[in-house]
Amino acid sequence: MSRYLEMVDSPAHVKTLSLEQLKLLAEEIRQELITVLARNGGHLGPNLGVVELTLALHFVFSTPKDKFVWDVSHQIYVHKILTGRKKRFDSVRSTNGLSGFAMRTESEHDCYGAAHAGTALSAALGICAARDQRGSDENVVAIFGDAALTNGISFEAMNNIGHTTKKFIGILNDNEWGIAKNVGAISSYLNKLITHPSYNKLARDFERFVRRLPKGELALTLAHKAEEGFKGALTEVGLRHVGSPGDSDGRGGYGSSLIFEEMGLRYLGPIDGHDLPLLISTLEFAKSCDHPIVIHVLTKKGKGYEAALKNPEKFHGLGPYDIATGATPPAKPGTPPNWQDVFGQAMVKLCQKDNSVVGITAAMPSGTGLKALEKAMPHRYYDVGIAEEHAVLFACGMATMGFHPVCAIYSTFLQRAYDCIVHDAALQDLPVIFCMDRAGLSPQDGPTHHGLFDISYVRAVPNCIAMAPKDEDELVDMMFTATHEQHPVFIRYPRGPGEGVPIKDQPRLIEIGKAQVLQNFSNNGGRKVALFPLGSLMALGRKVGAQLAAEGFDVALINPRFIKPMDAGVMEFFASAAEVVVTLEDHVLMGGYGSAVLELLNEKRISIPVIQVGWPDQFIEHATNVEDLRRKYGLTVENTVARVKAEFAHANSSDLPLTTVGSIRSY
Repeated sequence: MSRYLEMVDSPAHVKTLSLEQLKLLAEEIRQELITVLARNGGHLGPNLGVVELTLALHFVFSTPKDKFVWDVSHQIYVHKILTGRKKRFDSVRSTNGLSGFAMRTESEHDCYGAAHAGTALSAALGICAARDQRGSDENVVAIFGDAALTNGISFEAMNNIGHTTKKFIGILNDNEWGIAKNVGAISSYLNKLITHPSYNKLARDFERFVRRLPKGELALTLAHKAEEGFKGALTEVGLRHVGSPGDSDGRGGYGSSLIFEEMGLRYLGPIDGHDLPLLISTLEFAKSCDHPIVIHVLTKKGKGYEAALKNPEKFHGLGPYDIATGATPPAKPGTPPNWQDVFGQAMVKLCQKDNSVVGITAAMPSGTGLKALEKAMPHRYYDVGIAEEHAVLFACGMATMGFHPVCAIYSTFLQRAYDCIVHDAALQDLPVIFCMDRAGLSPQDGPTHHGLFDISYVRAVPNCIAMAPKDEDELVDMMFTATHEQHPVFIRYPRGPGEGVPIKDQPRLIEIGKAQVLQNFSNNGGRKVALFPLGSLMALGRKVGAQLAAEGFDVALINPRFIKPMDAGVMEFFASAAEVVVTLEDHVLMGGYGSAVLELLNEKRISIPVIQVGWPDQFIEHATNVEDLRRKYGLTVENTVARVKAEFAHANSSDLPLTTVGSIRSY
């Protein structure tokens, strides 16, 4: 490890370094990021882009007293290194290691946890209001990206900042990218930026301020240079680069600070986000301001690593890679395609055959697989930015015109649009199709990204159809079936490789609410167990069934397919014939599929033990892989088989026939 990086174990150490030493430290940190993440994977590009900004923040401010609120917080690795977590940094995103996001439980320097976009401005304003209420003097800095400005919450916050507090510092970290290239547009006028009275006053105040600082003249010269090269302030809300750096505003003529100024936020910038002296001078000025201020900082995603600069979307977040080439290890021979890629290819085929189908993503074209549709049929593809509520309402509008819009949104992100699901899609009974990727675990990302609540939040809503495919061929069948329905349809499937099942040339319609019996009881004299593994847990269910059969049990295996409406007839038949029912789901047990089974059996007055296998009523932490977490929480063959055997042992010791237990029991 390099000399300066060895010296820095806390923010106080950063303040002891000279500007030249800070510049050397910045390069050492970049090398540390590149080296560690080559082994572990993670959000490389965003963190390479904020090295100087993070150093400047810690040079000027003093956490934990001063508060840094990071939007999304995937760019917090440098902050972690500088706040006492350097020695554990090589454990980031791994089992029992550091989180890849801000966590209040991990460090006193993380004042606010996050991992979804658009939260920083509102949270920081709340902290400012609390500070003002108690009369303390903390500085509060919200660091938010340009992509976060496509999220409505950010604008709700900006609408309130100037009316709520006089001291607020926002850092607009503009690197032109969220995960993919940002999209959308806010029209504005460059001349208003130049002539706006409050902007000019702020510029003059800043000039007077930096002249009083050491090397102030140099900082001022750099500030003027930055202003000449980059006049634009907010460009294409998402900031699409349509010009060259030599254009008058550096963004092809777009941009104005008025969106901030007219909301009562003084605007300063844009400035070079990799110029430490200028950053420090600007932050010192912001610290002295007695009015809310937004500093527009231009950074380069992936700075310092050529592979990340050339492919910012890939290096936003990735697994291990080769440092020399930036290449990620190829998939092992025979590895099935990922679920999202199967979805993406199916979308292309559906759109080619059905003019009513369109694809909608909320800034996740690659993650959801819709990149394939964008390339093949761009006129049938919509990326609305990080705006899940808008995505759902936009889809509802299209549905009223006879279309079948497909919203491809991660399960965890769709939570943000729940009101729109209820109030707009379901209440109006519109044929919007929700394809919920990452339903289940997203292990390295952790609790903010696990899709473990969608069954609960969909089950409660009338008019909805909810399905979970056991394999990729059934996923395509479900997508095809959904395009023939006139109700909201939800299809949940996990992250990672599929099951390796071949996909038919022509998908088939699935009867709504009809389960699939894969294996009936053999009547071999063994104790009867009915297994209901939902969706992606079918592989686990098959292994459980095989183990039980090997030990003499008579096993039935049913593919539920439908969460809502449930196949009441199949459930009633097997619950009446079996001695134990086992439900398996990649979801929390509270309000999940097993709960639905219990409710149905209670309604039918069928008394039988029900063993529920799923996730407990708590937030599940991050880990290196899914297997580590399943072992810890008992979603395994061994634990499930043991619980079945324990249930029979309990029944035998009670001297009562198992099928006459007086109430449904679950675990």
